[in-house]
Amino acid sequence: MIRKHAFFLAVFVAVAVSGMVAAADEKPSLARRPNILFIMTDQQRWDCVGANGNTIIKTPNLDRLAEQGANFSHAFVASPVCVPSRISFFTGRYAHSHRNRVNYTPLDHSEVLLQARLKEAGYRTASIGKLHYFPPTVEEAKRTGLDIVELHDGASFTDRYSDYVKWRQANDPKSSIANYHTLAKDIAPGRNPFRAAIDAPYTDTAWTGERARHWLEELSHGTQPFFLYVSFWKPHSPYDVAAPYDSMYDGVEIPIPESVTDDDLQTLPLPLQKLATRNGLGVLARPREKVEWAYRSYYGTISHVDREIGLLLDTLAASGQAENTLVVFTSDHGDQLFEHHITDKNCFFEPSVRVPFMVSLPGRIKPARYDQLMETVDLMPTLLEFVGVPEPRECQGRSFAPLIADLGRPYTPHDAVFSENIIPEVITGGNLNLPFEKGKGVDGIRHPDAKMVRTERWKYCYYPEGYAELYDLHADPGERTNLAGRAEVHAVEEDMRTRLLNWLIDSVETDEIAPRWLLPEAKK
Repeated sequence: MIRKHAFFLAVFVAVAVSGMVAAADEKPSLARRPNILFIMTDQQRWDCVGANGNTIIKTPNLDRLAEQGANFSHAFVASPVCVPSRISFFTGRYAHSHRNRVNYTPLDHSEVLLQARLKEAGYRTASIGKLHYFPPTVEEAKRTGLDIVELHDGASFTDRYSDYVKWRQANDPKSSIANYHTLAKDIAPGRNPFRAAIDAPYTDTAWTGERARHWLEELSHGTQPFFLYVSFWKPHSPYDVAAPYDSMYDGVEIPIPESVTDDDLQTLPLPLQKLATRNGLGVLARPREKVEWAYRSYYGTISHVDREIGLLLDTLAASGQAENTLVVFTSDHGDQLFEHHITDKNCFFEPSVRVPFMVSLPGRIKPARYDQLMETVDLMPTLLEFVGVPEPRECQGRSFAPLIADLGRPYTPHDAVFSENIIPEVITGGNLNLPFEKGKGVDGIRHPDAKMVRTERWKYCYYPEGYAELYDLHADPGERTNLAGRAEVHAVEEDMRTRLLNWLIDSVETDEIAPRWLLPEAKK
């Protein structure tokens, strides 16, 4: 009898252990969940990466990252300005839903960011460099779910919160030069007029890379999976660039896009005209030679960032965590680089809304170039799927994991992507004290707001005051001829406007019926 009970006990234990092993195989333990290394630059165009077809720029480390993972050629930001775009990355929601429409505006506390969801799932979370939250403090950053924070937002009025500024004051032999964007005074004729006065090891690019490596080593030795967000200020303007990167592209002829004419400007919506001429005559007043140096400096800062990314990837490899780390590289938006007379971004031309976008995870993500249309709001649900965390119902993006990994289910590509922007502080010259009058708007623009829809061939931008843009990207990839209002494309314009309307309705569907809006009795 005892033997019989012992036999059944052994069988029971074996079955139980077998079931536990099977369950473990189906759902990885916390320790086996992949780490996430999320690298972001600020204001980097899609076409300023060697792997994306640029034969001039030197980005060997981004090139190897593109080769090792999924490299998306048509990724579009939810908004072509820093804060709205970044919050969309971290919520998987469009700007009209999370309501962070303009830089330096506070985030609604009901919004839950990626780092909070990962922290709840057992991750240790860290951020180094530019966050651009408001208020720009460590306390606000930690409120959003970050355990470790070292800040540098790059705008002068946020410098009192900057860990980089404190570090530089304590370490840079040239710390008497208070403004880290100051240009050198000993620049010889014919040399780069944007050479920085401070040296490369003391730039915010070098600081961000060094602090990121420090925390990567620290996190790699922990028992928890980690999320490390590394955010570089550059290549954001101004175009100061430290030696030796200031001379890296000396003598290199960089193709400068042909400038639009005054007549071309008149075909654009009034908000864009004001954006193009916000600094007086805008680009028309800039000598071509200075524009060329700005391009060389922009390329130089990207090569500097690329070096730091390479060192970071080397640190990851040395840590032994590379095989279990999902690496993301992207930018929060692009840079017009004087195309269409416009500096910086804040519009829907390709240089502003199309960004580099790479995702890698050894053994799970299929390395390839992917030409499907992609939205940056899709990143958060994708990351959550890879780490085994349920997608929140309020997320408006959708996972592209089935496209880049063998998950046993199909992926339906986007037939259109969307972006939106509101630009009052831009058309008023950067003044944050906006001269807004109800019924009159800002500087003569009642609604300096716009929405964009882009398909594989067409791009349509709608402005509430009746302005519009329509470009045939097959025939006019430079977006120089605005077809809006022409009879021959009336059907196309109607279709694109309908797509925008449907998007605005459909995208907020889960918000309209979210549990937080229900009465307590209705939730039971």
